Amino acid sequence: MYHPTAADRPANQSLARVLAHAIDAAGKPRHRIASECGMHRETLLRVARGERPIGLDEAALVLAACGAHPRATMILALAGQEELACEWMHGEMGEFLEEFFTSLPVHLQRTLGRRIEDLRPRWANGTSQLVARMLAKHIDDFVGRDIVMSLSR
Repeated sequence: MYHPTAADRPANQSLARVLAHAIDAAGKPRHRIASECGMHRETLLRVARGERPIGLDEAALVLAACGAHPRATMILALAGQEELACEWMHGEMGEFLEEFFTSLPVHLQRTLGRRIEDLRPRWANGTSQLVARMLAKHIDDFVGRDIVMSLSR
C-alpha cells in the first residue's frame, strides 16, 4: 500500500514554500526562529524544505516568530494563493485579512441568523467581488474626504 510522504502532499508543499519565504524574510537567524518555536534548527529547515509535515499550530508558531500574520498567511497558502501569502504576510494587507477572516464568521452569523442556511456556495465568488468593490469605494470616499479637509484648512 502506498503511503504519501510529506513531500507528496500539495498542501504541505505549499505551506512549506510560504514558511521558507517567511523564514528568509524574517531578518533574524534561523536558529533563533527555531528556538522561539520550540523546535530544533534542523527540524525547522526540514519543514521549510517540505521534507517534514507540519501541523497548523506549528506553522502558526513559525509564522508568528517570523513576524508574519499567521492565520491570514496560512489561509492564503492553503487556498492556493502562495504568491499573495508571501507578498502580504508582513504588511497591512495581512493584518487586514487576519482581522477579516477572524471577524467575518461572527458577523455573518449575527447578521444572517437562520438565513445563513440559505447561502449558496456559488455566490461566494460574486460576494467576494462585491466586498472588494465596496472596499475600493470606501477607500475612495476616505481619500476624497481627506482632500476636502486639507483644502478647507
